[in-house]
Amino acid sequence: MGTIWQPELSDGAGPKYKAVVAAIRKAISKGELGVGDKLPPVRDLAWKLGITPGTVARAYTILTDEAVLTAEVGRGTFVTAPLRDVPYVPIEIDAVAHMGPHDMHRVNLFSPVLPSIGQAALIRELLGQVADNPASGVMHYPTRASAVLARKAALKWLANTPLGPIDAEDVVMTMGGQHGIFLVLQAVLSGRRPTILVEELAYPGFRRAAELLRADVVPVAMDEKGVIPDALHAAAKGCDAQVFCTSPEVHNPTVAHTPLARREELVVVARSHDLQILEDDCYRMGMERAATYRALAPELGWYVSSIAKTLTPALRLGFAVAPKGKTSGLRRAKEHGFFGLPTPMLDLAALLLGDPRVNALTAKARDIYGQYIQTAADTLQGYDVNWRLDVPFLWLTLPQGWRAVAFCQAAEAADVPVRPAEEFAGRDARVRHKVRLAINAGVSIESFAAAVQRLRDLLDNPPEQISV
Repeated sequence: MGTIWQPELSDGAGPKYKAVVAAIRKAISKGELGVGDKLPPVRDLAWKLGITPGTVARAYTILTDEAVLTAEVGRGTFVTAPLRDVPYVPIEIDAVAHMGPHDMHRVNLFSPVLPSIGQAALIRELLGQVADNPASGVMHYPTRASAVLARKAALKWLANTPLGPIDAEDVVMTMGGQHGIFLVLQAVLSGRRPTILVEELAYPGFRRAAELLRADVVPVAMDEKGVIPDALHAAAKGCDAQVFCTSPEVHNPTVAHTPLARREELVVVARSHDLQILEDDCYRMGMERAATYRALAPELGWYVSSIAKTLTPALRLGFAVAPKGKTSGLRRAKEHGFFGLPTPMLDLAALLLGDPRVNALTAKARDIYGQYIQTAADTLQGYDVNWRLDVPFLWLTLPQGWRAVAFCQAAEAADVPVRPAEEFAGRDARVRHKVRLAINAGVSIESFAAAVQRLRDLLDNPPEQISV
């Protein structure tokens, strides 16, 4: 069809770029635009429609991110395929045929859920390429050589993370962030009864991995900036402390951030006790605010991350990075434990992490998350809530009259499951009555807002009464 097609924009209210997106979608669905057809250049279409080039460019970018269109340098923008993945399909629409009224009312805020913004279409496309021509083959055990392309792509994915001197040989591919934590602890811990130090409220996966490795876990006191250096020093004395596990960039569950000056103080303490530092960076969605521990303490810093919170959790794809000179121990933990990721998964990782469309997808997911986070913050206004637009959960202090366990039970009854502070603390710890609300962007924002409003109604009506 070439560039002669021109959409007719509706006169309805709303942003013009959305009208252009809708017009293109309508043309594709009606067969007016087919696979391979070229769309008009941005400036030409903008002039014909009487709108700005930026408006048309934004519409083209949205549809390109969804894999509905493709942009080829020097050639133009073309229809890639019939409509297959819309940018954001709320679960009520996507799964309505499989859900009852109760399921449609339920909005799980226990763990973050990514919005569907075209990842599925991209992954299906790349899986097709792997099936047609697997670069590493499908008849051999995984080896270091078969993971080379995946490690290089992972290095590209981590390009904006301040990790200090690093090359592809320093990266070990893992089956998600939790697996990366387990591999690091396997590589580091030694002796009959080693000890790991964790934040007094910490990601439960640190404790679970330690339990499997028969290590003791000691919590360390925190303030609003993270672990207190003097508390780390005191905790490391008198035991076989070998690893300090921390989430300094996005602390789970408090949403706190450990600034550079505090990190530098903690490095001094770690060096004085020969403590390795394991940094879990799986929840960061934006730019790193400060240097990682691997950059600050190249001989002590271990780094773990994954794509679960930014692209998809389904692939269980993550990476671990050792301090310079210690990668061999991390590799041994991988190779002696499971040889390595399946070779087709390595092929997919190489394609996915290096795909130029991925950055736009993760940016869009971050933007959508931000809308949900702002909605939750607005709904809970007046209560003590920690939140950031680039963190997919909120940390809520319950008002007087609510205990965490009772509130979680009431939230479950209201079909809005949340996590109590106790799940992030040691078994014998005494914690304040707080809960974590994860962002579920897999449902429409209207359903999400209604769910948070149900929590607000609970907060406004605490059950605790004096009785005799």
